[in-house]
Amino acid sequence: MERILAPLVPQVRVLGLDDVAAYDEPVEDQPDFAGNALLKARAGVAATGLPSVADDSGLCVDALNGMPGVLSARWSGPPKDDARNNRLLLDQMADVPDERRGAHFRCAVAFCHPGPDGTVVEQVVAGRMDGRILHEVRGSGGFGYDVLFAAEGYDVTTAELSRKEKDAISHRGKALRELAPLVAGFFAAG
Repeated sequence: MERILAPLVPQVRVLGLDDVAAYDEPVEDQPDFAGNALLKARAGVAATGLPSVADDSGLCVDALNGMPGVLSARWSGPPKDDARNNRLLLDQMADVPDERRGAHFRCAVAFCHPGPDGTVVEQVVAGRMDGRILHEVRGSGGFGYDVLFAAEGYDVTTAELSRKEKDAISHRGKALRELAPLVAGFFAAG
């Protein structure tokens, strides 16, 4: 988030969870990405009193009726394990032909901040990156399903792209670029 937001909103210092007093993060139990992003952003505001940006994202595979979706990080069960998730996805897609391997990454980013009347103001934006699932793991960058996902128009996985290339096309990059003017507007008004 800092890589993308900081250049777009230079007057804002982006803090991570390690930069604030520890607090219990909420259980991501909502049925969609927006709901989980809002849970996390609300928790950040409640714990710190600071404006908070949080995201939730996942991989939606056409042949699996949109799964793993909001369950992406824990698709293969606890504890979270990217390699195990990728093996499970490859097993589930083993007999799926190339023309049916469509997928997309989806992201929701929530911006919550204290309002002038003491309520919490909430805004959510979304991003999407279309592509396909490959037959084998490739690349060492990124995280999660990046090693199996080739974005539309690319013959490499998102794990084989540089951070700059991935930020330019990714679901998270798109959502954060849409959010940046909202964050800037909040700080300009305050």
